[in-house]
Amino acid sequence: MSASRRWIIGIAAACVGVLVIALGGLAWWLPSDAQVAARVATEFEQRTGVALRVGAAHWTLRPGLSLELDELATVQKEPITVRRLVLHASLRDLLARRIRVDDVEIEGAVFPRASAREFRGRGDGSPAALGAFTMDPVPVGQVRFDDVTWIDRRGIALAYDGRIEFDPGWMPRRAEVSRRGVTPPARLELTREGEGIDRWRTDIEVAGGTWSGTAAVQALPEGNLRLHADLVPRDVDIVGLTSAFGRKTAVEGRINGRTEVMAEGANPIEWWQVLHTRTRFTVRPALLRGFDLARAVSTAGISRGGQTPLDELAGTLDTQGTENGIVLRYTNLKARSGLLTASGSATMLNRKVDGELAVDIVDGVVGVPLKVGGTLDAPELSLTGGALAGAAIGSAVLPGVGTAIGARIGQRMEQLFGDPSPKGAAKKKKRAAP
Repeated sequence: MSASRRWIIGIAAACVGVLVIALGGLAWWLPSDAQVAARVATEFEQRTGVALRVGAAHWTLRPGLSLELDELATVQKEPITVRRLVLHASLRDLLARRIRVDDVEIEGAVFPRASAREFRGRGDGSPAALGAFTMDPVPVGQVRFDDVTWIDRRGIALAYDGRIEFDPGWMPRRAEVSRRGVTPPARLELTREGEGIDRWRTDIEVAGGTWSGTAAVQALPEGNLRLHADLVPRDVDIVGLTSAFGRKTAVEGRINGRTEVMAEGANPIEWWQVLHTRTRFTVRPALLRGFDLARAVSTAGISRGGQTPLDELAGTLDTQGTENGIVLRYTNLKARSGLLTASGSATMLNRKVDGELAVDIVDGVVGVPLKVGGTLDAPELSLTGGALAGAAIGSAVLPGVGTAIGARIGQRMEQLFGDPSPKGAAKKKKRAAP
C-alpha cells in the first residue's frame, strides 16, 4: 500500500477513534483537544508503523465531525511535516459505522522522498483492521492541498497546489495539480470521460505550450493496474519546461511531437517509480549550448563550451524510472543547419552524458565521429581513441579532408578490432593482464 494511502487510512482511523470516544461517553464526558491529539498519534502509529507528533488538535461534532490538526511531524530522520490538516466527515456515515472522509485540506506539507519510502510495507491499513467499521467505496471524497512540497533524491524541492475528487477504487473523477509560483503556469488537469470508464482527458499547460491527449487505466488479472497515455506536445519551450521542475537543459527551442506514457503497478506511487515514456520530437529551430560541433570537427580533439545553432533537431527520447534516478536515452538523433548535419545517440543519468555523434560538415568534410561525455553542465566533445589515431594518419596523408576520412576509418577499425591507439592498446593490455 502506498505511503499516501497509509496517511489517509491512518488519519481516517484517528477520526473513528475520536468518534468512539465521543459517542461512547457523550452523556457524561467529552474528550479534550489534548486527548484527541494523543488518540490521533496512537492510531496513526498503529496503522502505519511510524510515530507521529501532533502539535495541536481541535474537533467539533456539529454539523459534522471536523478535525483540525496543526504542526504534524513524523518521527523520522527527515520528518514528513504538515503545517495544517483539516478533515470533514459525515456523522451519518460514522453512525452507520462506515468510514468516509468527505473533504481533506492540507496546507504547508513537506514530503522528503526517503521518508515517504519508509512507509512501504509498514503498518496494517486493511479494512479488516478497522474493527466494527467498514471502509466506504469512496473513503475520501476530495483532497485539496496548498504548498505541498516533494523533495526528490537529489534534494530538489518542488511545491504544488491542487485538488483531486475521487471515485470508487481511488480513481480520480477530476484532478488539477499545478507547480506553485511558476510563470508561465505548469498545470495538469484530468477529467474522467464517463461513469465507470477508466479513461481521462489529459490537458497539460506548461512553458507557454500544451501537452494534451488521453490516459487510460487497465486492471490486470494479478491485481496490478496498467497506465497508458497518448499525449501530443505543441510549442512547449524546453528551457521553460525544465526550469519549471528545477532542472537545466543543453537544448533551446520549442518541442512538437508525440508522447507515449506507460507504467504498471498497484497504485500511482508505484507507477511513478517505474514510469516509462517515449517521445518522438522535433525542435525547429534549436540551439545546442555547451557544444560547438564545427570546432570539435575542425580541431579533431576535445572541445568544451560554445554553442551550435540548428535549423532542426529531431529524434526519440525514452525515459525510464529506476532506483538510481530517471534514465534518459536519445536515439535516432538528426540535426541539421546550413553549416552541418549530424546523427547519433546519447544516454543521460544523474546529469552524466554518454553518447556518440557522426558530423558532416558542408565543404567536403564528411562523417567525423565524435564522443559525447562529461556532464550536462559541462559537456565534452572528442574523438574516440581509434578515430583520433585515424585522424592523425589522415592529416599526414591529406590535410583537411584526410583528417575526417582518417577519423572515419579509425572509428571503423576500432569497432572491428578494438581501439588501435596507444591509449587503447594500453587499456587492452591491462584488461588481459589477469
